[in-house]
Amino acid sequence: MFASLARLVTRRPRLVLLVTLLLVGATAVVGVGAFGKLQTGGFDDPRSDSTRADHAVEERFGGQPNLVLLVTARAGAVDAPDATAAGKEVARTLAAEPGVGRVVSYWDVGGPPLRSESGKHALVLASVDDDDVAAKLVSRYERAADAPGPVTVTPGGFATIGENINDQVTSDLAVAESLAIPITMVLLVVAFGGVVAALLPLVVGVVGIFGGLAILSVLGSLTDVSIFAVNLTTALGLGLGIDYSLLMVSRFREELAAGRERADAVAATLRTAGRTIVFSGATVVAALAVMLVFPPFFLKSMAYAGIAVTIFALLTAAVALPAVLMLLGPRVNALRVSGIIGLIRRRRAAAATGPRETSESSVWRAVASRVMRRPVLVGVPAIALLLALGIPFLHVSFGTPDDRVLHDTASSRRVGDVIRADFSADTAAATTVVVEGLTGGSGGGSGGAAAGAEGAAGSVGPALDAYARDLSSLANVARVNSAAGTYVAGRQTAPATAADARFSAATSTYLEVIPSADPASQAGQDLARAVRERPVPAGTSVLVGGPSAVLVDGKETISQRLPLAIGLIALTTFVLLFLFTGSVVMPLKALVLNVLSLTAVLGAAVWIFQDGHLSGALGFLPGPLDTSMPVLLFCIAFGLSMDYEVFLLSRIKEEHDRGVPNTEAVATGLARTGRIVTTAAALLAVTFVAFGTSSVTFIQMFGIGTALAIVLDATLIRGVLVPAFMRLAGNANWWAPRPLRALHARIGLVDG
Repeated sequence: MFASLARLVTRRPRLVLLVTLLLVGATAVVGVGAFGKLQTGGFDDPRSDSTRADHAVEERFGGQPNLVLLVTARAGAVDAPDATAAGKEVARTLAAEPGVGRVVSYWDVGGPPLRSESGKHALVLASVDDDDVAAKLVSRYERAADAPGPVTVTPGGFATIGENINDQVTSDLAVAESLAIPITMVLLVVAFGGVVAALLPLVVGVVGIFGGLAILSVLGSLTDVSIFAVNLTTALGLGLGIDYSLLMVSRFREELAAGRERADAVAATLRTAGRTIVFSGATVVAALAVMLVFPPFFLKSMAYAGIAVTIFALLTAAVALPAVLMLLGPRVNALRVSGIIGLIRRRRAAAATGPRETSESSVWRAVASRVMRRPVLVGVPAIALLLALGIPFLHVSFGTPDDRVLHDTASSRRVGDVIRADFSADTAAATTVVVEGLTGGSGGGSGGAAAGAEGAAGSVGPALDAYARDLSSLANVARVNSAAGTYVAGRQTAPATAADARFSAATSTYLEVIPSADPASQAGQDLARAVRERPVPAGTSVLVGGPSAVLVDGKETISQRLPLAIGLIALTTFVLLFLFTGSVVMPLKALVLNVLSLTAVLGAAVWIFQDGHLSGALGFLPGPLDTSMPVLLFCIAFGLSMDYEVFLLSRIKEEHDRGVPNTEAVATGLARTGRIVTTAAALLAVTFVAFGTSSVTFIQMFGIGTALAIVLDATLIRGVLVPAFMRLAGNANWWAPRPLRALHARIGLVDG
């Protein structure tokens, strides 16, 4: 395989580069259109009862309010004549907008839920189905925030959250790239000691990014794809491009230093480093593909992006980069850095006595040797540290993203903060109860006329009345709105009005169970479960939706699919590492060490983002972790850690296959890859930690969590625990049952 590839790139390097350039141009053109096709959200299970309930409300009843306008009196209360007139005009103007459905305002229906306890604020609620219409309205209200008049109007609600997140992700991406790329370039120049060699990883990374964006653009035309996949595309594309290019370029320079001719050096590089990155890329793809088993399209989108980027980066590094190296030859070392860095490099080169010294790190050889002299004494504290870092994960709590993932400068966050602080309940966060086979009627317990078919318990009006009374008596319910009127604490407080006709459809009705607790809290989740457990009117079926029910269903979906995901990632990793090494011990060791590393990362994520440590420095509001983020962190960190595992094992195996004793093979493998792995890890960590500057909390968590996983893996795992384990295992490191050894001899990918 690699011999054939080597013949192609050494004999036809210009043709290979021409095809690559055409491909890059095509992906760039297609990828530009990705941003307009991507969506926010995607954290819910599309097949869950809560999602079906929300779709039913949208399709049959015009939808739950997703645009919230917070109307604030500049002076006095919202009941003052000038504020009342202005508030009514806001509601009338909004209702007249094309694409805006049902509009409800405090001045139309009155009541505490739409008026703040201080009297300074009131709400106007609307349903807007079209994302473009919502975006225009949000933008218009945000621009007019300081307009003169008796009131100010601030947009909020789920429609505004989506727009605020979209805008913030685009802005954060530009900031992250403006920080990461210059720092990365400087570090690459330091690592390679020359500008030409340093530019090659960036080029490979850009090709990977273009390829990933092109795939997202195509998929965005066919299915739902999350806007957050762009963050992974840029970070992973740049990071893997750097990883793979570092390995290829370093090995090529090593082969040149050993005296090989240009074509022979390229062939040797492909046979060794090329094989390594193919297996490395396969392990990353396998880890990312596991996210496809989870229904939320947020996770599926991350899988699409990650797999596409990895494949493009792998192919570019394994095919196009060797062609570039063939054309450059020794000129890969051109434009050497002058000054201190160049002086250090020249002295190091002058002091070298052969190829071993130019390719090895004396520091990492010393680390490996010291660890293997006292493997238990060094390894046990390292394991204890990782386990201690993981302890906070034992009290993890989960939520779904709302306005609190944004900084307090975002309009949706400001509206959400006011509602939580100064309103008795959040009507827009209601638990929705769709009742099939029952239509609404007015009057309820007061004997009003029933509308629709008769239920088994009598007329529809009494059946709905009894059900609404029952739901309103549940703990943490502020009120229940229905076609039969309004209910509080088990009794009707207001009869049905003409406005309540919105709760009725041909053969169904729905109720709003407005919580007095935060819908993301445990009390809010318990309320959703309690509503589902209540007896329903005879002859009917019920679907329960709303934010609390979405969270309950999301947690259940993740927990149900998690064993399958873990099993798949363990199996694919085991198979790939077995094919790479021919050992069954090495894959098991890698899985155990990865679990330790991930335990530490997830514990640190809880300690920082849930418990709130470093919240002041990072500028976020502590809160529950998004249900999808641990899965995303697990898959990304697992894949990247296997990346470095393969890098290290490839050189150790080379030495082992040459008959070198175990401890010397491990020391040499770490000495020859330690500098590459730590450099690659530092560069990749910079790329991800740049997302810590984001104004979206779970993007911060993704960036910082991944960066921490990379650093731990490249230092504590590869530098300490791998040599300690391999010293203790001795020759058993390479053991496999005889049938598996025979299988590996037939299908394992070996050098050549």
